Amino acid sequence: MNTIEEYLNGIPMWAARKNTLADIRRYLEALGNPDDSFRIIHVAGTNGKGSVCAYLTAMLREAGFSVGTFISPHLELTRERFLQDGEMVSEELYAEAFEKVRDLSDAMTAEGLNPPTYFEFLFYMCMVINASWKPDFLILETGLGGRLDVTNVIRRPVLTILTSISMDHMQYLGNTLAEIAAEKAGILKPGVPVVYDASCREGVAVIERRAKSLECPLYAVNHEDYTLLERCGDGPRISVRTVDGGQVVVAVPSQAEYQMMNVTVAIRAVGVLRKRGIAWLSPDDVIRGIRRSYWPGRMEEVLPGVYLDGAHNEGGIAALADTIARMQSETGKPVSLMFGAMSDKAHELMIRRLCEGIRVSRVTIAHMDNARYADVGQLAEEFRAELSCPVKVCASVEEAWADFLKYRGDGLAFCAGSLYLVGAVKSLLNEENEHDQF
Repeated sequence: MNTIEEYLNGIPMWAARKNTLADIRRYLEALGNPDDSFRIIHVAGTNGKGSVCAYLTAMLREAGFSVGTFISPHLELTRERFLQDGEMVSEELYAEAFEKVRDLSDAMTAEGLNPPTYFEFLFYMCMVINASWKPDFLILETGLGGRLDVTNVIRRPVLTILTSISMDHMQYLGNTLAEIAAEKAGILKPGVPVVYDASCREGVAVIERRAKSLECPLYAVNHEDYTLLERCGDGPRISVRTVDGGQVVVAVPSQAEYQMMNVTVAIRAVGVLRKRGIAWLSPDDVIRGIRRSYWPGRMEEVLPGVYLDGAHNEGGIAALADTIARMQSETGKPVSLMFGAMSDKAHELMIRRLCEGIRVSRVTIAHMDNARYADVGQLAEEFRAELSCPVKVCASVEEAWADFLKYRGDGLAFCAGSLYLVGAVKSLLNEENEHDQF
């Protein structure tokens, strides 16, 4: 298994040039065009993609469907990206798919095509894995953007979903919300229905214009489509307006404010599947599926009062900050933060937004050995410009995590800013759990 990881991690060094979608189709043709036989749900957006995929997977499973899910990025293991009925693919099938795609890569490069990039290689593995067991549905999460994303080679999904649009990856997707929305909406296909988060006004106009040009049935989701009924210890109970105008009451298994909208988008999506005769789900399937869903690293409570959240862009941090402010207002407890970020993110704006309206008692900055990681001294100075509390810089994730837990007291604690950081913490926790078993 280590050999597979070493090979995959080495791909960027010799396959930095992306293939065109036409070339990617040639790769799929060599595999027998497996995507044409799948009922695919295609999901793009800036934030919320993974959560919506998790909710969809859980609801479809409750209704008795088999579901393959392709997600990105992973937190600890590359194998996390390939789910069969919500569980990681077996090591055996993972290895078989890797070998087949590596042989495919050799054959296609011999014909003059570029070798697959990292994400292209994983996408082909997804196709091989799902072709071997033929699930009822395949849920595909885009990687970066949409229009030029590898997954956009698929020809006719049964449903397209666009989650929230905000500023991220501007060097690739554009410098305005409208430009980013246009890239995300690039996955729309003629006549295929689209469910979309309509809370970004600049994005909505772009999405609707493209959908109408392709004659895609439109299903907008707004914040008015759900109503908060009560807050419970595990998360809120909300009433969601269904696609036919009815209501379904669900318990959202997360404290995160943003998950109420993601749940509503996912429920609207399965409602469209039912409305169009693609999949029949009962209200109980929806209720049980949402309650049993799990998405690691997104407001995940790993210890009492200690949360990991993969928010790593302005939109994600803003949503996290709203959740922290609400939780602090309800409990009156102090808040401590553990933070890290990639250098290509707008981390100064992220930090400023994270500190708004929150009484922070301590900040711990974690260093990671990653060439893209932001300078920890700079991150510390950006926090000190916003706060008067202690800000500690640590040389490793292990040291930072120990400092983070030592000084949080009985307050609320949040680790955020980078999915790489969240993944490293989860690996650390797993190592501690394994050690405690012996």
